[in-house]
Amino acid sequence: MNNLSLYGWNESLFRQKQKSVYNNCMHGRVSVTHKTCYTVVSEDTFYSCELSGNMIYGREYPEYPCTGDWVIFQPVDAGKGIILDMLAREKTLYRLKSGTVSEKQAVASYVDKAFIVQSLDDNFNVRRIERFMLQLADENIQPVLVLTKTDLEFNKDETEAAIRHISGKIPVVFTSIYSPDSIEQLRELISPCETVVFTGSSGVGKSTLINLLCGQEILQTAAISDHTGKGKHTSTRREMVLMDKSGVLIDTPGVKVFGVTNNDNETLSEVLDISSFEGQCLFRDCRHVNEKGCAVIKAVENGDLDPGVYESYLKLRKEASHYTASVHERRKYEKSFSKLVKRAKNSSFKNY
Repeated sequence: MNNLSLYGWNESLFRQKQKSVYNNCMHGRVSVTHKTCYTVVSEDTFYSCELSGNMIYGREYPEYPCTGDWVIFQPVDAGKGIILDMLAREKTLYRLKSGTVSEKQAVASYVDKAFIVQSLDDNFNVRRIERFMLQLADENIQPVLVLTKTDLEFNKDETEAAIRHISGKIPVVFTSIYSPDSIEQLRELISPCETVVFTGSSGVGKSTLINLLCGQEILQTAAISDHTGKGKHTSTRREMVLMDKSGVLIDTPGVKVFGVTNNDNETLSEVLDISSFEGQCLFRDCRHVNEKGCAVIKAVENGDLDPGVYESYLKLRKEASHYTASVHERRKYEKSFSKLVKRAKNSSFKNY
């Protein structure tokens, strides 16, 4: 038997379920997202579930379940079931779907914290950390920066200087698989019934950290490459595991490019720590590009604001704005197309 309260089931979710026409059916949480089906943990066991016709044809692809979603399903055979409905998502980590300019992809839902994992080798990239933080802020998910492989040779002073505008806002933990104390620091950041998603590039050690936190080999990992000296990518799916007497951990495949969809300039300013400068600009609608009396540009010139942070601000703002414009155009097109189809149907009926 599974205690679903350990997976985050609560009274609020129960009330949501009662509003569904399928409230008499079983409920559970998606623990693994496969290509064509989902592993769902319920009170009695794990089920391999497929989507009902209404779920497939009544929803857009981004609205299909993801790891962490709570679903209502009907068992149809031993260990198999059909997902009939899904509870409304909360605190979801999204990313821009690869190869698109206007489609979001849900990575994990009902997330309390996100461990942004980077290794202290060539993978270390402050700009990528900022991207994750901006996206997390959109859903009120608490970020934690986890820097792995401290056993490698690296300059800690340079690293701390590079993340100074970040470290004052979020916890930062330096870890190594050879340092049990550093793993214990991570464990202390995870509370019972809390869901934590691990996100970052391939080979940074996300699966290894989860295995260490759980005290056993739950997720598959690969040895360090003799050629590159780096970890090999092994996670190919979003998978949830339950820590003993603690929270829920979600492993995710590594991503090379993490496209943002958060177009909130105020949040972006706070994430990159430039909001204090913005308040000193001569004009309230200053875009911090080439306006007269721009305090942000002045801060860059005076050395009070890192030029790299400033360039990142402009790039992320432009990228998110482009996403919003693309979504608007897509919806405009879909609305026009829908009207065209409706007119065509009405015309056909009249001719008939």
